[in-house]
Amino acid sequence: MATWSKVKQQMESFLAPTLSGVVQYSSGSYRYSKEKQGQCYLKAEGMEVFSVNKSMDDIFWCKTEQELKKMQNVECRVTEVEIEAFHQAKPMIPLERVQVILKEQKENDCRKRIIDTQNQLWKSDFMTEATKYLASSVDKSLESENILAQVFAIIDRRMGKSRLRKLKDEIDQKHSVVKYFYQLRCKAEGIL
Repeated sequence: MATWSKVKQQMESFLAPTLSGVVQYSSGSYRYSKEKQGQCYLKAEGMEVFSVNKSMDDIFWCKTEQELKKMQNVECRVTEVEIEAFHQAKPMIPLERVQVILKEQKENDCRKRIIDTQNQLWKSDFMTEATKYLASSVDKSLESENILAQVFAIIDRRMGKSRLRKLKDEIDQKHSVVKYFYQLRCKAEGIL
């Protein structure tokens, strides 16, 4: 397995130039730990982003099921095709109610996905995820359920402005940390 300094160097080479100095890859080493290697993490604007204990206005970490249900920052759109298909399957439900039902279902599914990916994040190892990212494509990382992989893809220099614009609708259905990095990147690129 590669050393942290080598992985960090490779990750920094993929960092978008507009985020240079704003986003940093760091490592805290612990002198008396058995592995002799500490925790690796991502800093944005001088703050460790993946720390649940630190409060950041733009990032919402769900700690309980109740917090998940109260999450207001999930926005899912329902298409006319989905409404028509649902109404054909259940014609006894009034058409105006169908859109509300579908929207609630989609938002609940999205919230469950978000909490699942967040729970996977706590079990993952930053260095392992960074190494996996370096071996995969930006597209594959964006489609991944892993929050770190999505963040790595958004801050990657290979992610162009037009591609960032296309992601705007999808970002609403992502974890708040992914939204945070998306907004950070768009702001740095002058898109927002």
